[in-house]
Amino acid sequence: MAALQEKKTCSQRMEEFQHYCWNPDTGQMLGRTLSRWVWISLYYVGFYVVMTGLFALCIYALMQTIDPYTPDYQDQLKSPGVTLRPDVYGDKGLQIFYNVSDNRTWTDLTHMLHEFLAAYSPAAQKANINCPWERYYFQEGFDAPNHTKFSCKFPVDMLQNCSGLTDPNFGFEDGKPCFIIKMNRIVNFLPSNSTAPRVDCTFLEDHKDSPPLEVEYYPPNGTFSLHYFPYYGKKAQPQYKNPLVAAKFLNIPKNTEVVIVCKILAEYVTFDNPHDPYEGKVEFKLKIQK
Repeated sequence: MAALQEKKTCSQRMEEFQHYCWNPDTGQMLGRTLSRWVWISLYYVGFYVVMTGLFALCIYALMQTIDPYTPDYQDQLKSPGVTLRPDVYGDKGLQIFYNVSDNRTWTDLTHMLHEFLAAYSPAAQKANINCPWERYYFQEGFDAPNHTKFSCKFPVDMLQNCSGLTDPNFGFEDGKPCFIIKMNRIVNFLPSNSTAPRVDCTFLEDHKDSPPLEVEYYPPNGTFSLHYFPYYGKKAQPQYKNPLVAAKFLNIPKNTEVVIVCKILAEYVTFDNPHDPYEGKVEFKLKIQK
C-alpha cells in the first residue's frame, strides 16, 4: 500500500513528459511516429479542403438565386414614409422653434437646408437626364452607363422662393419659413394610376379655430412629377434623386405653438396608419417668436 501511494518527484514527472514528447527508443513524438503524423496531417488537410469547397459551392449556388438589383431586405410598408427638412427633434417628435429677431435661433436651420439641397446642384446631377414628360418613366433595360438605369434630374430652381437661390434665409427671417418635404423610396412603387401625388399641409384639428393655413407650394400645386417613378433601387439607379416639394407657410401666428401636418395625397399612399406616424405624412410643431 505504501508503494502504491508513493508520489513521483518533480524530476520523475519531467522525465516522463520528455519521454512522451520524444521517445528515442521507438522514434515516436507525442505518441506517434513521424509517418503517422504525416498521414493524419494529410487527412485533416484534405478533410477541411473538401469542407471549404462544399461551403463555397453552397454560397455560390445561393448567390445565383439572388437578384443584385433587388434589395435584400424589404419591409411590409406599402406606402412611403415622409421626411421633413429642416428636421429638429425634441422630446415629442419634430419641433422647430425660433425667434425672427434672433438670427442665432434660425441660422442653423437655414444651414441645414443649404446642406441638404447641395446634393441637388447641377454638378451633383450631371449624370442625370432631363425628363420633360409627365408620365411614369418605365425602363425595361439597363441602357445607362455601367449597366444602370437613367435617373431624372431635379433642378433645385424648381423650388423657386424656397430654393435658397433667391432667398438664402428661406423665409425664416420674415416669419414665413420654407420647409422641404420628401417621400422615402420604395422599389417599384407607383403612387397612383395617372395622377401625380401632391402635398397638402394644414393645421392639426387643435387649431381649427385659427384661419386656414396659407401655403405656397413649389413646384406649383405641390406635386411630385410622375417621371421620378418607379424607383429601381440603389444599384440600378445610383444617381437617383428624390423629388422634393417645398412648402412656404405665410400666416403662422406669432408667439403661438402650432401643430402642422403635411400629407401626401395619392391613390396608393395612405396616411392613417396608427402604428407609423410618418407613413404618408409628417407632423411637426412650429413656434415663431417675435
